Amino acid sequence: MVLSPRESGKLITKLAKYVQIESEGIKFLGDLIVKDINSGKLSIETFSQHSVHPKPTDPWALDWIFVVDTLNFCFWHKENEQGWVVDGKSGYFALCTAINRAVKENVDILNPKFYSTITREQLAKVLRSDNSTEIPLLNERVISLHEVGASLLETFQGSFKNCVLQAKNSSTSLLKIITDNFKCYRDEAVYKGHEVSFYKRAQILVADIWACYKNKGLGNFNDIGEMTMFADYRVPQSLLYYNVLNYSGDLINVLNDESILENGNEMEVEIRGCSIEAVNLLCNYIEQRIDSNKKVNAILIDHFLWDFRRSHAKEIVQKKLPFHKTFCIYY
Repeated sequence: MVLSPRESGKLITKLAKYVQIESEGIKFLGDLIVKDINSGKLSIETFSQHSVHPKPTDPWALDWIFVVDTLNFCFWHKENEQGWVVDGKSGYFALCTAINRAVKENVDILNPKFYSTITREQLAKVLRSDNSTEIPLLNERVISLHEVGASLLETFQGSFKNCVLQAKNSSTSLLKIITDNFKCYRDEAVYKGHEVSFYKRAQILVADIWACYKNKGLGNFNDIGEMTMFADYRVPQSLLYYNVLNYSGDLINVLNDESILENGNEMEVEIRGCSIEAVNLLCNYIEQRIDSNKKVNAILIDHFLWDFRRSHAKEIVQKKLPFHKTFCIYY
C-alpha cells in the first residue's frame, strides 16, 4: 500500500540518513510566518493575486489551471547554461505566459481534443522561448498532455470540471481522482522497502483551484488542510536557508558537485520527504500562535517559502545553499 504524502513525510524523516529537521529552525521560521499571517500579508487573497493567473470569473479558468499544472515541472538549468525564458520570465511564470500567449493566438491549447493529439512541433511553438533554448523535457510534456487528454475524453466526457464535481468538495477525493486517472501525476517512490508518495503536481493542482476560486464554488474544499507542501527542488532551499533542514556533509558534497540525482534516489527522496514533514511541523507550530480569526495550511506556508526563494535567489546563491538537480516530470 502506498503511503499518503503526509504519512510518507513522517516515515522518511524517521528513517532519514542525509537530512534532519531542526526544531530551532521550526520556531524561528514559524514566528516569522505567524507575523505575516496576522498582518494579512500571507492569505488566500495574496496567494492567488498574480497578473498571469486567470480570474475565477474566466469561464476557461479551470481548464487553464489543469493544462498549466500538467506542464508544470522541471524548469531548471545548469549554471553555465542559458535558461528557458518567455517574455523575460523564467520557470513557472514563463509557462503561464506561454499558455496565455497561445490562447491569445487562438491556439486551442485548453481543449483536450486538441492537446490529446498535439504534436511535438505544435507544443514547441506554444512554448517557444525568447532565446534559442528549448524548454527541458519537451517530449515528456507532449506525452503528459496526450495522457491526460485521452483520459479526460475517455472517462470524464472531455472535461476536467467533471473530475472536480465528482470529488464533491473534498480535496483528498480530488487528489485520488487525479492520481488514479492521470499517470503523469502519480509521483511515487520506494524508500527502504516502503512505498511512498509526494504527489507534488497533483496537490498543486488542487491548491491552485482552491486559490483561484478563493475556496468558493468549484474551489470549495472542506478538507483543504489535508494537503501537504509541494515537494520540489526550490522550497527545500528556503528551508535550508532558515535552518529548518540540515543536510549531511555527504549530501552537501553531492549537491555542490552538480550531480544529477535520479528520481527515486535515496537522497532525493529524503529531501522531499523531510520537506513535507518540516512544513507539517511548521503548520502545527503556527496554528497554535496565530490570531483566532486567521487560518494557516501547508499551501500557504509553501507559497511563503517558494516566493522567498524567488525574491532572495541571489542571496541563496551567495550563501551556497544548493538545490538538488533531478530531471523528471513530477516537479
